[in-house]
Amino acid sequence: MGINRQIGKHVLRKVVVPGIVLYLSMVAVGLLLSFPLKNLLKPEDEVNRDLAEGRTPDWTSTTGIISRLADTASIIALLLIFALLLRWVFRRWAEAVTLMTAVLLQASVFLLTALVIDRQRPAVPQLDEAPPTSSFPSGHTGAAVALYGGLAIIVGWRMRHRIPKALLISVLVAIPFLVAAARMYRGMHHPSDVFFGAVNGIACLTIAVRAWLTTRGSAFVLRQRQPSRYSEPSPQR
Repeated sequence: MGINRQIGKHVLRKVVVPGIVLYLSMVAVGLLLSFPLKNLLKPEDEVNRDLAEGRTPDWTSTTGIISRLADTASIIALLLIFALLLRWVFRRWAEAVTLMTAVLLQASVFLLTALVIDRQRPAVPQLDEAPPTSSFPSGHTGAAVALYGGLAIIVGWRMRHRIPKALLISVLVAIPFLVAAARMYRGMHHPSDVFFGAVNGIACLTIAVRAWLTTRGSAFVLRQRQPSRYSEPSPQR
């Protein structure tokens, strides 16, 4: 019972409270972008129009594949696979729980923010069916940062061979940038949407790492409460 209470307090202090602060911050930014700063962001429309006018069949197909790397079905499936794989490889839950916390917290902040912020999607032909959520923030970008960025951190901490590690980290870090560009190319988000989607993902990943991988990949350790030195000694037999 003491361990469960300690875990609950840890999650509340290290995950829930920072998550609420992040959510309120994202809502505040979304309201600013949707109302007071709306006119200042008009140049974003030009970026979306230029991308739409420059579309080609090859890039349309390529961005469709890239975008699917961070859609809901892909993220859920990959999260389950990588979480089980990390548990099997490292023989502990710390890395898997870190990855799950980052992705699930990102999704929670994204969905709750989208319920409040009703920002319209770019006024260009959209290549994907628009989900019933706000354009702000980009859920695809945030999910890509949380999942692939989380894997990059774990690889950086736990993999020893330098060349394979550098190559793998480069690929994992590149994916969120490619997803962000693909979402703008396909007319699904404004540049500020993908930027703050990435901010959401980075913040959630930071919260998860600080909660479960305290320093250089070492896991958070539950500590049993030590008995008081004034407690009555157990009877000798």
